[in-house]
Amino acid sequence: MSDNLSKNIWLVGAGQMAIDYHNVLNDLKVPFTVVGRGIESATSFTEKTGVRPFSGGLSSFLSKGPEPCSHAIVAVGVEKLAEITKELLGYGIKNILVEKPAGLNKEEIELVGKLTKEKNANVFVAYNRRFYASVLKTKEIIKADGGITSFNFEFTEWSHEIEKLEKAEGIKENWFLANSSHVIDLAFYLGGKPEKISCYTAGGLDWHPSASIFSGAGVSETGALFSYQANWESAGRWSVEILTNEHRLILRPMEKLQIQKRGSIAQEFDEMIDYTLDDRYKPGLFLQSKYYLNGPNSDLCAISDQLLNFSNYMRILDY
Repeated sequence: MSDNLSKNIWLVGAGQMAIDYHNVLNDLKVPFTVVGRGIESATSFTEKTGVRPFSGGLSSFLSKGPEPCSHAIVAVGVEKLAEITKELLGYGIKNILVEKPAGLNKEEIELVGKLTKEKNANVFVAYNRRFYASVLKTKEIIKADGGITSFNFEFTEWSHEIEKLEKAEGIKENWFLANSSHVIDLAFYLGGKPEKISCYTAGGLDWHPSASIFSGAGVSETGALFSYQANWESAGRWSVEILTNEHRLILRPMEKLQIQKRGSIAQEFDEMIDYTLDDRYKPGLFLQSKYYLNGPNSDLCAISDQLLNFSNYMRILDY
């Protein structure tokens, strides 16, 4: 980017996600400062990147009165996303990219949205799957075929693995928002937000008592029919399938695209897609970061969009 040197980025966080952002920002040749919290994570960050973060947390960093940055990226744990974003907004930062889902619950996301509006700022939620090479190709084919006629998606989570994870309080109970929303965001990004939707749930787990089996269907704003299902107590995986008049476009795994042509039973991976960026960096992260730094981009999920999406998430949860 030609104006990179005019930017000053604060990367808040020193965990693996922050390391992934470091790799992108370093290659984009953008000046950036890393703000971490604990000594252990800062040391690990330095060992893996050669860059020494400021340690002590964002509040300590801001107490020194640094000149506000042009852009900030929030890559901390889910339980701290809203808190850090609000602190940056309060300091006068006007452009923020916050890791998904931007908060642990509706109340946190609403507060971020309200403060964003009050401060006349831009806050985007980092749903990087929108920028996979497979998804970009899917969008090309959808356009060439004249649009989507129907789509379906699955967001099954591997509960036998998740129950073993050590997470901060509240994260597992809100796993649907913290993790499954990655799939749902992509499905409705490609197929259009629901205009009509009927949702059903069953079951429940010790760590996610609200539900563990999901099913539903509806009509999107584009007129496409859609359906979804997930069973966290059985086998399954994440997937999105898009149907046009000419093709079934299968994102399973979502990093790759399989294509089934009308009149054929063969489902074949598209070997012509250039996956260079997704192989070199965390998939989708390079283009997401580039578009964010380049200015307003309709493919990014604004915090206002996330608030609208939240009502659909609650419907799918059958709240």
